[in-house]
Amino acid sequence: MLFLITVLIIFGTLGGRFLYVASFKEVKDHDLSTAARKIYMQTQVINARRGNIYDANGMLLAENTSTYSVYAILDKKQVGLNGKPNHVVDKEKTAAELSKYIPLSKEKILAILNPANPNLFQVEFGNAGANISIETHNQIVAAKLPGIQFTKQPARLYPNGIFASHLIGITQTQTNPKTGVIALIGAMGIERELNTLLAGHNGIREVKNTPSYTIDDKAKGDPVKNGDQVYTTLDSKLQTLLESEMTTLDGQTAPISATATVVDARTGAIVATTQRPTFDATTREGIGKLWQNLLVENSFEPGSTMKVFSLAAAINSGNWHPNELYQSGTYLINGQKVTDWNPRGWGMIPYIQGFAMSSNVAMAHVEQMMGPSLWHKYINAFHFNESTNSGLANESAGGMQFKYPIEQANTAFGQGIRITPMQMLQAFTSVAGNGQELKPYFISKIVDPNTGKVIFRGKRTVIGRPIKASTAAEVRKVMQNVVYQPFGTGTAYKIPGFRVAGKTGTAQIATSHGYSVGDENVIHSWVGMVPANKPKYIMYITLNQPKKIPGPLTKLMAGVFIPVMEQALKMDATHETQTAIATIPSVTGLNVAAAQSQLQHVKFKPVVIGSGTNVTAQYPAAQTQQLNNQRVFIQTGGAITIPDMRGWSKNDVLMFATIAHLNVDFNGNGFVDSQSIKPGTEVQNDQSINVQLK
Repeated sequence: MLFLITVLIIFGTLGGRFLYVASFKEVKDHDLSTAARKIYMQTQVINARRGNIYDANGMLLAENTSTYSVYAILDKKQVGLNGKPNHVVDKEKTAAELSKYIPLSKEKILAILNPANPNLFQVEFGNAGANISIETHNQIVAAKLPGIQFTKQPARLYPNGIFASHLIGITQTQTNPKTGVIALIGAMGIERELNTLLAGHNGIREVKNTPSYTIDDKAKGDPVKNGDQVYTTLDSKLQTLLESEMTTLDGQTAPISATATVVDARTGAIVATTQRPTFDATTREGIGKLWQNLLVENSFEPGSTMKVFSLAAAINSGNWHPNELYQSGTYLINGQKVTDWNPRGWGMIPYIQGFAMSSNVAMAHVEQMMGPSLWHKYINAFHFNESTNSGLANESAGGMQFKYPIEQANTAFGQGIRITPMQMLQAFTSVAGNGQELKPYFISKIVDPNTGKVIFRGKRTVIGRPIKASTAAEVRKVMQNVVYQPFGTGTAYKIPGFRVAGKTGTAQIATSHGYSVGDENVIHSWVGMVPANKPKYIMYITLNQPKKIPGPLTKLMAGVFIPVMEQALKMDATHETQTAIATIPSVTGLNVAAAQSQLQHVKFKPVVIGSGTNVTAQYPAAQTQQLNNQRVFIQTGGAITIPDMRGWSKNDVLMFATIAHLNVDFNGNGFVDSQSIKPGTEVQNDQSINVQLK
């Protein structure tokens, strides 16, 4: 009985203990469920997809892609399960083939494949073997070279090359030291300033720790949040034209730097902007350590374009006497000279003529009439000497010298005051409109890709009213004399069919020894507002110290202004007569005829890819909003033939090439003028096509 009782007590104790462990899954403060999960489950990080960047009409400006780094395995013990070698077998052949795809000669590759240490497991090819595109990767894989392997990294593709690069920006890869996960991080421009929104955040899930890694539906994790889609205010057609014309101007004049920006005068939206020097955001060609975003980072003395604001201040304060005469040429202020660009002057002329002839003396007199205190108040009212808070990094607030009478007079014609192009554009909006100063902006909207909800929308923002509407109208009237009077300095800027209000500018470069001399040591600038009576667009151009002057610089700079402004006005007229935006319907699964009909009904241009009868995929995706008359690509499977691409944008060609697995080489800028493969020709995978843009 004693033995039986003892056994029962022991078994009861053990049973109770087992029951406790089974119920509460805990032993000595250790959670057995967690321990078991660690053994049998694996935590996976689900990488968020970085958001795309688009223009105002939904044209792609930045998207995700992958790049590869190539390396060669030399260890002869590396053999696959099928018995085939996983190491380099024929070094001569491997070197010869690789030299076709990476920028290294056969001899240099062969030297790398024969290292001094024969026991090396693998070798790499330095920068030449890094950042290889998907197309090049596929070509090397197709060569079937034993032992040639790749590592894959996330990358960013900017399909338009040089395209508002200073504004869109770039990304760089960053490796998490704890997890080893490689992510894209914004390093410049919109990519940097909106990095958190574009990046989203990674998700976490648990999978069974088996060879098949079957997902455990009961396991809980943090859901992935893909990055938001960012729509800029840029117009791709206008931007492409601006880039082309600025490249021409840059080649003609070889300046130290240049900028050009077009702003919608009615809203403050930046519709096109570029600078020189610039760079290709995908290849990074052109970018250097001292690279600056000249739109906001570089403040400079604007010269005579500043006279627009001293004129506005004088008119608004009752100190403008257009028909009174003054002595041009030279004006003494406390024994110090203010000199016109023609030191001899033009004799006694009225102030209104002096403005058109860009007389410094005229505006110095005007500043003296207003008095420095009132003029300083207007400088502040136009929001100079303070940041525009554009949202871009390293923005300069500018500054000025305003202590002595000569310095106060100098600011009236744009010397002794430092201003960024963004500040100038912001102030110009008050003159182009009804006296209200608008904040320039470049983000149209930001969309959550998971819900389709617009989480931010850019809008017209009034930041002040420095002048009256009647003053703004009078200023524009005086500015027209610059263009249409024979003595005006801006006669080269006429646009047929439109009145132009504008102002030229030349500013000497300030140095520690005073102002530099010579035509090449000048910042040339131009501001134009069209139509003059009620401007729709403002364009501001700067050309800093051109090393070559093959002709009148006003004529060369007008070669940028006139075609770009004409295009902007033409597109504006087109937008006014069409329904701006429509939603792309879902046509996947429909037969081709029905899909085409649906797309055409909502004013899109369907492009059929393949010889199949039903739609298997569509690009852009359903429910995407696009401007009318944009192309929508519908894939049907089967043989693919080349369409007639004349008139297509670069983005349209890249979209087709991606779907059809074509390699494209572009020449020129603009829209498709000709193609090397005739329309109707059947496409082969990885076939190359040359496209001429114009």
